[in-house]
Amino acid sequence: MRAFQRWVAEHRGVQTTDYRSLHEWSVTDLAGFWGAVWEYFEVLASVQPQFGRPGAVLADESMPGATWFPGTRLNYAQNMLRHAAERPDEVAIIGEHETLAATTLTWGELEGQVAALAAQLRRLGVRPGDRVAAVLPHIPQTVVALLATASVGAVWSVVNTDYGVQGVADRFAQIEPKVLFTVDGYEFGGKIRDMTASIGHLRQVLPTVEHVIVADQFPAGSCGPLPDDVLRFSEIVTRTAEPDYEQVDFSHPLWVLYSSGTTGKPKGIVHSHGGVLVEVLKANGLHYDLGPDHRAYFAVSTTWVVWNMVVDTMIVGTSIVTYDGSPTHDGPARHFELISRHQATFFGTGAAVLTMIEKSGVVPNTRYDLSRLKAMMVTGSPLPDSTWDWIYRAVGQDLRVGSDSGGTDVATAFIGSNPLDPAYRGELMGACLGVAAESWDPEGNRVFNQVGEFVVTAPMPSMPIKFWNDPDGARYHSSYFEDFPGVWRHGDWVTELDGGQFIIHGRSDSTINRGGIRMGSADITQAVDRVDGVAASMVIGAELSGGDYYMPLFVVPITGHTVDETMRQAIVDAIRTQVSPRYVPDEIIEAPAVPKTRTGKLMEIPIKKLFQGAGPETLNRGTAEDATVLDWYATQAQAYRQER
Repeated sequence: MRAFQRWVAEHRGVQTTDYRSLHEWSVTDLAGFWGAVWEYFEVLASVQPQFGRPGAVLADESMPGATWFPGTRLNYAQNMLRHAAERPDEVAIIGEHETLAATTLTWGELEGQVAALAAQLRRLGVRPGDRVAAVLPHIPQTVVALLATASVGAVWSVVNTDYGVQGVADRFAQIEPKVLFTVDGYEFGGKIRDMTASIGHLRQVLPTVEHVIVADQFPAGSCGPLPDDVLRFSEIVTRTAEPDYEQVDFSHPLWVLYSSGTTGKPKGIVHSHGGVLVEVLKANGLHYDLGPDHRAYFAVSTTWVVWNMVVDTMIVGTSIVTYDGSPTHDGPARHFELISRHQATFFGTGAAVLTMIEKSGVVPNTRYDLSRLKAMMVTGSPLPDSTWDWIYRAVGQDLRVGSDSGGTDVATAFIGSNPLDPAYRGELMGACLGVAAESWDPEGNRVFNQVGEFVVTAPMPSMPIKFWNDPDGARYHSSYFEDFPGVWRHGDWVTELDGGQFIIHGRSDSTINRGGIRMGSADITQAVDRVDGVAASMVIGAELSGGDYYMPLFVVPITGHTVDETMRQAIVDAIRTQVSPRYVPDEIIEAPAVPKTRTGKLMEIPIKKLFQGAGPETLNRGTAEDATVLDWYATQAQAYRQER
């Protein structure tokens, strides 16, 4: 980032002294900043923007509808694989499993496999704009399939193998894919999960699929037989083909991601080749400080947008480690064992993963060599204070721990870490470059040092180009721009501090609002989760008829404990002293688990709606990590409404 500052001073005449002054320039001169990112990282394009010409970078600043780099033509995959020419024999991807032997792809091998698979897709009739869907785990073949799809100019979409057939159909049927990728099987929890029997079911619910390609990982006989007409990934990628990257418009669709789908079918969120490309150059090259001498390992499933971010790290020449097994295989510190084995320098994960390891009592840096690990990116939910402390105590004292907040909507972070500023427990360092992030009150006034709505007041290149099957943009508009016209409202409660840092309090539509005083649900559950014997918790605030308000707290005890009166009193004391007596719950209820989506998001909102009177049919069971947990909450809500 310092080198970028010097380059901007020399080539743009813009002098910045620290991160805040650099950020201020990046959001007040959007065209200048994003044009500088393009030139600094030397984006490969068949038609380059004519810098200096009005509208060369940003022809229309409207939100929604901003027009970036009009007239340029490029390809995401070509830019991702640019390092193959310089470093063909260096490692690009290491594929790890529970017991299967690890596999390795060099940059040259990766480019060759992508070229071969792209040629096969073209032979199958896949053309720019066609959709290619995948039910695949976090393995090297998934990366190859994404890059091959992008090479052709087709539109990629993936979910993890733990999705049921209906969950797959809810997402992929709406985009009408021509080709489907899946896998013969994968290891998880000490077992081989056979996927061959699902191929016929997937074809039934996805009638537009003309061809199926199977990533065949296992020896014959380990999984069921494959249908005769499927194509084997292993055979396709051994063929020789020249790289051929379809040059597409900057705004050409790259992939379809999905909203959490906690109510109704998930919305298809469409991002562009160019928008993602310039964003990830900025994120990985500047914010995460990655480059060719780094290796990144992320604890992810392919359904989560952070999987896309794993692949994106390769844009700056970083090698990656994939893993499709259980996070607790051979113990709760499996992720740190892999970091040590492969000497990873960068670790990306969800806050809940780290809290789970913390609560297990494991101290990774006493077991493993983590000396090469320099930085961590933590996201998905607010990082509890105790886990911040645990990282610096049990992982490394000189790490740069970045707590980031962004999401599927923009395929990156809005606010998070940078390499120039200090990290403070419980705080995100500040808005990312090019992100005009602010906290607003309900009247649309910017506020500091108090809870407000998180908004973005200027466009970003990686904002969605559209929602799928939303021809007039009505659903897109209502999702982000209904409350503050022309301003993106993300749906998070945040506090923006005077120094530019942010504190995330949770989703604004799941915010606790007791007596008109708002509190993020995460502020309460962090205090609860620190109580001895508590494994996890969830709190909701349900607005009821007649002006009543019901605030239950659901607590999952650690195995061997129960939510008895002693624990209840400890929880009440913790909330009173660490949060406020105002937020002591109306009831503390022992629960079997907290309800989560498959990407690890708490399903607070649909549970809140159950207690407000919605029926269980409103729940999207296909998106849940465990649908039986939803059933338990639906029963609790029904019993509460009957008693009331």
